[in-house]
Amino acid sequence: MNKFILELSLICICLFSVSAYALPNFNDNEDAEVLAKKITDAMTDEELLSQIFMFGWKKEEPNQLLFDWIEKRGLGNIKIFGWNTKDSIRLAKAINLLQEKSINGRFGIPLLVATDQEGGLVRHVKGLATHTTGNLALGASSLPFDAYWSGYYISMELKALGINLNFAPAVDLYTNYDSSVIGIRSFGESSEATARLAVAFMKGAKDAGLLSTAKHFPGHGDTEHDSHGRLPVIDADKTILLNREFVPFQALIEGGIPAIMTAHINYSSLSENGEPATFSRYILKNILREKLGFKGIIITDDIMMAGAINYAKGLAFAVQKAIEAGNNIVESSRTPFLNEEVWLHNITLMKNDETFYLAVKDSATRLITLKLKYFKSKNHVPIFADIENIPKNVPNKDGQKFFVGMAARSVTVVRGMKEPCPDSNKEKILIASNTQSCLKYGKVRFKHARTCNLADALSNVQYANTIIFCLEDNYSLTVLQSLLATYPNKRFIVISAMSPVFLKKNLAVNDVIAIYSDSPFSFMTAFSCIAGDFVAKGKMPLHDIK
Repeated sequence: MNKFILELSLICICLFSVSAYALPNFNDNEDAEVLAKKITDAMTDEELLSQIFMFGWKKEEPNQLLFDWIEKRGLGNIKIFGWNTKDSIRLAKAINLLQEKSINGRFGIPLLVATDQEGGLVRHVKGLATHTTGNLALGASSLPFDAYWSGYYISMELKALGINLNFAPAVDLYTNYDSSVIGIRSFGESSEATARLAVAFMKGAKDAGLLSTAKHFPGHGDTEHDSHGRLPVIDADKTILLNREFVPFQALIEGGIPAIMTAHINYSSLSENGEPATFSRYILKNILREKLGFKGIIITDDIMMAGAINYAKGLAFAVQKAIEAGNNIVESSRTPFLNEEVWLHNITLMKNDETFYLAVKDSATRLITLKLKYFKSKNHVPIFADIENIPKNVPNKDGQKFFVGMAARSVTVVRGMKEPCPDSNKEKILIASNTQSCLKYGKVRFKHARTCNLADALSNVQYANTIIFCLEDNYSLTVLQSLLATYPNKRFIVISAMSPVFLKKNLAVNDVIAIYSDSPFSFMTAFSCIAGDFVAKGKMPLHDIK
């Protein structure tokens, strides 16, 4: 009997010990901040560091390496790029598999699944997703109503695929007309208008259940250089940045934006040592956190970009500098091998440098707190996408109806258009463009028109009385200038698609409209405007374009 009691006591002690040291779990019913701290206290160095990484993958199917990162190290976040999204069903299935692997991990933590779906030019999620008009068109409509519903419907499509974090809105100002990377991704030149539209976009996304990200802090608009290929430098002084670039970020912070993305750009008045904002503790801590009051998570732009790697002298050091500066997620467009230098360098640093260890742990705690609050809220993207219902939800049917009206509200008469262009056998019309959507919708609205690409425009112009010409890049500008010089007496109607900056070339054209995108909705409404079906009321969002 005594032996039985002794054995039972030992069993009870063992069970109590196991219970006492049971790992905290994401699904435990505790305050988010308390539970997040318990989880990170129980994490290994490897799990802490992996939690703050965000990796993408090549091709459509995620490779075994990405699954290994999740299963063996507890990777915290993934990024969806355009090359992953040709097949929407396949994409959602892949995300579900990755999420399943993640929540079966030691702490049951789901992944943040991010993408860039700004609308318009930058839309990484293709497949079934709607090709919307984009930010500069929203700037032309100038209605927060349009920005709200754009954010909402874009987010509803992402939600159906299992994507819960959108790297939008982009609030870079279009202050440099030679910008090669921002351009029509901007809402326009006005910081106040950008703030209004961006906050509305964010609110629409939030109501759809998505997390938004303001980018690229402190602002990418005032440079003609692309940080993918080099480190741009912006020389604006602090006062200009405060009263111009910071305005939309401040409005979004006050509106509760959960994430902000940093820019691989040097701001000489803020970073005197030449470092990009991504590596500047002064910019991220003193300005973003303390001066602007941001409480959310800070995410790097793709750390693989030359603007980051070249300055840091390698990827491993770029990751280190980003973490030390105060970034909470380090985003990479590829999945590094498990034991390459980027991992070995930073995990070794964690074990040998307490300050670096605490920076990683603080970021992991902040990130898991966000995940707990978000995934346990009443309005969030389900961890697993409903695969069977994706064709019903993507494209969003109500959204497509909205985007037709939104595109119409953005159409801007830059000059002329006093007389509509009639569609009749008597009016010989030529539609010239290298964009198939332009030719397609031009032919739908003007059934008697002839269409051609720009290479054949010169040989076709003599056929027509009226030429509807699509201006969208330097090549089309050159062709248009040649046509105007050769046929000065014909009527030209120019559709300025994409950026309207080419209209600064003093073109001798009486009739010009701007649509700011190559979305099918934009071309559909452009030709309706030219035909006189409605009066365009969009306003040019760039001050010097007339």
